Amino acid sequence: MTRYEPAIDLERIEAIDTHVHIEIDAHGHSSLPGDLQEAASRYFRTDGPRPDLDAIAEYYRERRMAAVVFTVDATTNLGQAPISSADIAEGAARNNDVLIPYGSVDPLREDALEAMRRLLDDGGVRGFKFHPTVQGFSPDDERFFPLYALLEEAGVPALFHTGQTGIGAGMPGGRGLRLALSNPMLLDGVAASFPGLQIVMAHPSVPWQDEALSVATHKHSTWIDLSGWSPKYFPAELVRYANSMLKDRILFGSDFPLLTPDRWIRDAEAAQTFKPEVLPGIMKHNAARLLGLT
Repeated sequence: MTRYEPAIDLERIEAIDTHVHIEIDAHGHSSLPGDLQEAASRYFRTDGPRPDLDAIAEYYRERRMAAVVFTVDATTNLGQAPISSADIAEGAARNNDVLIPYGSVDPLREDALEAMRRLLDDGGVRGFKFHPTVQGFSPDDERFFPLYALLEEAGVPALFHTGQTGIGAGMPGGRGLRLALSNPMLLDGVAASFPGLQIVMAHPSVPWQDEALSVATHKHSTWIDLSGWSPKYFPAELVRYANSMLKDRILFGSDFPLLTPDRWIRDAEAAQTFKPEVLPGIMKHNAARLLGLT
């Protein structure tokens, strides 16, 4: 396979979207079982298209943006074969002017460590995505510490879903998915044990926003991405911190395709969410620093 190497011209792009899902592969295989996908569409009130990787690359190229792309491997918990992270890395390699691939490996797999190492060495992925609720694991369990040690050694970030999720929402028992696994306070111990690991807490962490802000202000190896919510609904404390003490560790993210960057930017401008002087960092420069693109 072709190993990914970035070729992103920071002078030519206007933003880096740090949270973009690949939900359909080139063969039409979905990252979620059908019932979960339908429930998520109802929750987010969208039944729009789920473009494949090359279409996503063109979408962001037209907008003069780069995008971090990934899937979620939750084979054990969901019983659904994942989209291949190796294929995502190879697709990003042929679109390396706009795409940055993250890997995803089910942490419950016996060979998770070896699979992650292959994606790093052979695929050139630039980070890893974890979704504790969907993958069904507690991120502070020491069984998973070897995975974090690998990422710390490799110098790539770990992106964790935090807070509420639309996956399973409205289904009987939430389809067995446990929200508490995505409490950002569970990442405090990870940050304490792996101080060199850059940890991104994805989304406004409702209902644990104060916990996320507490972790971020105490552990300066942690970041917050602003994906999954329209800026007009951001908690006031999150906006206040983003405009002040955390302005250098806040990241633009959309949650495409469920929330588009067009809507995110339009709503942020209408609500005047961010101070003009902090916006360039949030939209591009913080992510470029995190991803080693500068």
